[in-house]
Amino acid sequence: MQIVYETMYILRPDLTDEQVELAIAKYQNLLQENGSENIQIQNRGKRRLAYEIGRQRDGIYIQMNYTGSGKAIAPMERAMRLSEEVMRYLTIKQEVKQPKAIDEEEAA
Repeated sequence: MQIVYETMYILRPDLTDEQVELAIAKYQNLLQENGSENIQIQNRGKRRLAYEIGRQRDGIYIQMNYTGSGKAIAPMERAMRLSEEVMRYLTIKQEVKQPKAIDEEEAA
């Protein structure tokens, strides 16, 4: 069984494209330094928030999917908590079952 983690975080809407790329690179590097693999990043763009956060009505949504032991999550979330650019973040753990190889006897 492989454990896949998904972290979704919301950046302030007033950041420039360059600042957004730097933030994404920072958290990606934190994951890599702590042994995470298969890091996939999706920039979901600027979206309307369901409710106001710190007088902001919009946010830039970033989704990261990755595999690993999970020891990278605490340092990454600590960096996000201390960051001025991250408004909210959430990490979930998904257990993905590997497909079983079909035995030749069963296939016949």
